[in-house]
Amino acid sequence: MTDTTLSAPPLLTVDGTPLKTRLRHIERLNQFKSLLLILPLIAFLVLTFLAPIAAMLVRSVDNPEVAPVLPKTVAAIQQWNKKSLPGEEAYAALASDLTAAKEDPSQLAEAAKRLNMEIPGFRSLVQKTARNLPMETEPESYKTALVELDERWGDPAYWHAIERNASTSTPFYLLSSLDMSVNDEGEIAKAEPDKAIYLEVFARTFWISAVVTVVCLFLGFPLAYLLATLPTRQSNLLMILVLLPFWTSVLVRVAAWIVLLQSGGLINGALETVGLIDEPLELVFNRTGVYISMVHILLPYMILPIYSVMKGISPSYMRAAISLGCHPIRSFWKVYFPQCIAGVAAGALLVFILCIGYYITPALLGGPKDQMVSYFVAFYTNTTINWGMATALGALLLLATVVLYAIYNRLVGANNLKLG
Repeated sequence: MTDTTLSAPPLLTVDGTPLKTRLRHIERLNQFKSLLLILPLIAFLVLTFLAPIAAMLVRSVDNPEVAPVLPKTVAAIQQWNKKSLPGEEAYAALASDLTAAKEDPSQLAEAAKRLNMEIPGFRSLVQKTARNLPMETEPESYKTALVELDERWGDPAYWHAIERNASTSTPFYLLSSLDMSVNDEGEIAKAEPDKAIYLEVFARTFWISAVVTVVCLFLGFPLAYLLATLPTRQSNLLMILVLLPFWTSVLVRVAAWIVLLQSGGLINGALETVGLIDEPLELVFNRTGVYISMVHILLPYMILPIYSVMKGISPSYMRAAISLGCHPIRSFWKVYFPQCIAGVAAGALLVFILCIGYYITPALLGGPKDQMVSYFVAFYTNTTINWGMATALGALLLLATVVLYAIYNRLVGANNLKLG
């Protein structure tokens, strides 16, 4: 007797199409419809979020000012040994480029401004040279003529600055944001002490943000616990008080703190009235005022994530631990707190990220040594119109945010695995 394997015929739809094929087609159609529904949201995110970030990253390395204005000079110094002065060809190319650039004064001014960032005084050198070109009679040596016109053309440092701007992209802004620069040998080196300010600014920004985050955590954790454990009526009333800062403009709150904290303000007046102080305390236009105002503004951002996690923790866990003989404090630390870590981490991350980007509060309540990175971003954007430095500082803040989020994601993920 021979064993035969009977295979069932494939299931067919009414029109004879295999059922499996029809189901795949329906599934693809549903996926396409879902994609069409979220397509407006994707387009909105790309246009309002991803595109500006990409433009900022490109602008932080963009260097379009010098190379288009001095194309012949850039080409002539490609074979330059960078140790002595360039040859006659480079000087002749420079004279030709500056003569041609006089037809577009705005473009020449932008190139001079960019070179002035490399060496102070380069702008006046470019403008002076351009004004004296073309020369009445063509010189036998442009090198000699330009050096006689201004001796700075005999300094290799000025040619090194042109060479560093030969490309339409540059690390200048990003390196400057980290207090570094490219020296005449083409190596990355520390910036001069009088130009090294940004690492200190970043350190100050992260320190202020860390202090505000820690204070918000110590104040917010007990409040969140109270919100999660109080009866509904009292909890709702307390929640309204927590959310009140959201309903008031940040500028209005900062102005209110100036009124409260100034030397003749309500707080100093009350302390003097009760005899706790003999003279007004310096609470405003310094670091103290910045801390007080930022904690007040950002405290709800710490409370709400922690509260949302605590609300989902069953009180039976604590009762079970205490009933088994564990001390209430130890039960809280070993049983309750580990379940709050996700909320604590989310609140701390949110507050810290908001802090590092703050501008109005330090600008109005702080002193000169209390300004954060965002102040310099606004300064380069609105005052000096230096988009390269503004976007470079913004890009570093973005990088810090991404790194913090990656750390948060790793820590919370590891904690969830342990709890699981």
